[in-house]
Amino acid sequence: MSGYGGFVAFAVVLVLVPGPDVAVVVKNTLSGGRQRGAWSAVGVTSSNAVQGVAAAAGLAALLVRVEPVFQTVRWLGIAYLAWLGVQALRSAVRGRYPAPPSGGPLHGQALAGWRQGFLSNITNPKVLAFYLAVLPQFLGPGAAVAVLAAFALTHAVLSLAWLLFLVAGLHRARAVLSRRPVRRALDAVTGCALLGFGARLAVQRA
Repeated sequence: MSGYGGFVAFAVVLVLVPGPDVAVVVKNTLSGGRQRGAWSAVGVTSSNAVQGVAAAAGLAALLVRVEPVFQTVRWLGIAYLAWLGVQALRSAVRGRYPAPPSGGPLHGQALAGWRQGFLSNITNPKVLAFYLAVLPQFLGPGAAVAVLAAFALTHAVLSLAWLLFLVAGLHRARAVLSRRPVRRALDAVTGCALLGFGARLAVQRA
């Protein structure tokens, strides 16, 4: 339990550090409203859960060690972040913003938000590397797969809680954020951030 408490404290700090997942959730919340932003957060969490369970089962170690596969996933992630960044910058340049959907979640909005959140996270091999490098630090040798999975899923749940809190905050500030100059500025910042995260992933070595 002491190891679990230490991991939870570490995971809380980790999820609070802005990264590409936060940028994608912000982008979806601004473009599609609260429902799309929330589904984007669920997409990120779904990917975290998949990668965490894969790491616990030992599949992630195999992927990381097979260099061609690792590099393919890595460059797919770089390309996807770049594509999202260019989209956001194009939106900032055009400055045309239809009203976000209101009421219940639309199937298309939910699916689009979930897909962008999931793909932005699943194509980042650094997430797998994180689970492989961090989990053993808080567990002794020979830990059961179920225990490893529980630790990894804890990180996923904490990430979801933080991202949903962020979406709620953006929704509350929608009166200010919906103004055209503010939206253009936020799109420009988000686009640059996504391109920056992609560039950092491109120059970093595994």
